[in-house]
Amino acid sequence: MNSILNEYEKFSQVKAIAIGGSSTAKTSDLISDIDVYIFVSEDIPVKERENLVKKYSSNYEVGGEYFGSGDEYFVDSLNQQLDVMFWNVDWFENVVDNVWVKNYPSNGYTTAFLYTLNNFKVEYDPQNWLLNLQNKIKTDYPQKLKENIIKRNIMLIKDKPFASYYEQVEKALKRNDLVSVNHRISAFLASYFDIIFAINELLHPGEKRLIKYAKDNCKKLPKSFEENIEKLINQPNEDTLMILEDMVKNIKELL
Repeated sequence: MNSILNEYEKFSQVKAIAIGGSSTAKTSDLISDIDVYIFVSEDIPVKERENLVKKYSSNYEVGGEYFGSGDEYFVDSLNQQLDVMFWNVDWFENVVDNVWVKNYPSNGYTTAFLYTLNNFKVEYDPQNWLLNLQNKIKTDYPQKLKENIIKRNIMLIKDKPFASYYEQVEKALKRNDLVSVNHRISAFLASYFDIIFAINELLHPGEKRLIKYAKDNCKKLPKSFEENIEKLINQPNEDTLMILEDMVKNIKELL
């Protein structure tokens, strides 16, 4: 692993390198890969990345842009998969500034990138750029950010006069459009969890193991939290709208 990271350090475009994901958040299991974050000032040519990967892997995918710039490969000698992501330094600085300083909310997952940043194990950072970003968010949870996340996402789940997630699910049910039902329920849950983590002043851990994480870390949870989610995702379900209404009512009781 050190050999691989040392090779990435040699690229002139690289400003910092970190290990993240479940391996540093202590939520990994036997099927988890290792997430490597390469912070770059500009893109590293795909051919140069492939030349590096081929030294360590006989099974790889280089140059993927499906979830942002990244390479995925199975390291033969480690018997483990690496997921290498290339993040632009200017873009990431803006993400941190927009959320933690300017307090801009999102439609779900508002602080997920900050959770990733907070849990980084920094491997290469000669100018302390990444360390300084980590220290930037080691302050009290901004109250304005908390308010903005709650306000935006409460509106999205049901309070908007038009096109709330609740209304979209309702229309999809009338059309018996199960793909749309599941699509909008996923959006509802994204905003629902964003509100819960904001109420508890916790950074959003991403999309995996959310029920367990919330139960383990949140002091405040809506009534029937786990029960409602389990019933909601069992589709088709004639009680879907009633469950959504109950979830909205119960989360509002926490505000």
